[in-house]
Amino acid sequence: MGDTVLEVKELQCARPKGDPIFSNVSFAVSKGDIVVVQGKSGSGKSTLLKCLSHLILYQGDILYREQTPKSYGIPSYRTRVQYVPQRASLLPGTPRDFMTSILNFGSYSKQPVLGDDRIGRPRGLSNDTIDLAESWGIDEELWDRNWSTLSGGEMQRIALAMAIGMGTAEVLLLDEPTSALDPDSSARVERFLKSEIKKPNTNLKALIWVTHSEEQGRRVGTRFMQLSAGGIQEESVDPGV
Repeated sequence: MGDTVLEVKELQCARPKGDPIFSNVSFAVSKGDIVVVQGKSGSGKSTLLKCLSHLILYQGDILYREQTPKSYGIPSYRTRVQYVPQRASLLPGTPRDFMTSILNFGSYSKQPVLGDDRIGRPRGLSNDTIDLAESWGIDEELWDRNWSTLSGGEMQRIALAMAIGMGTAEVLLLDEPTSALDPDSSARVERFLKSEIKKPNTNLKALIWVTHSEEQGRRVGTRFMQLSAGGIQEESVDPGV
């Protein structure tokens, strides 16, 4: 399976009143994995991704390259294990404004790329990021429109292009990243992500992908997890089914 990038041990998360959302969640993610996470509505799939990105409280252990998130500093960890929500927040300003603000954070401004060559490179809303979004049907002028005027599908594609364009993430945590897209746009995003983690010169190593679509799961996944209140179970899925 290759070297382990992310390891989860006995993870559990509870609601504010104390009743568990899920518990006993343990698994490891290796280079080249696309881990598809499925489960019933309310089983905690989005919550799991938020735990992995250290956005909400949890119990148990999460290790990124054998170290805890706190050992890196949480902001730095989040640049490497990066959460992409299903719907981008309705932030003030434009996507370009948002990208500029993020890149001024200390965790990004001097962040080295952690790929196999360990070579640092400058950050920015590069032409490559704009071109990637454009290949998914996002015209450049949309980067300068207010977030509140964008459709759900436009937000999803821009947010995903940002996450990839920043170039720091080794693991992307994808929460229904194509749920608002038409089949053709979704297929283009799927093909790109599947090919990106196979490239030797990319920083991106693995994906954890939440989807309600069994068909999409079979198209993109290399491993398949079923989440329930009692834990997570790896399943064998025949991609030809």
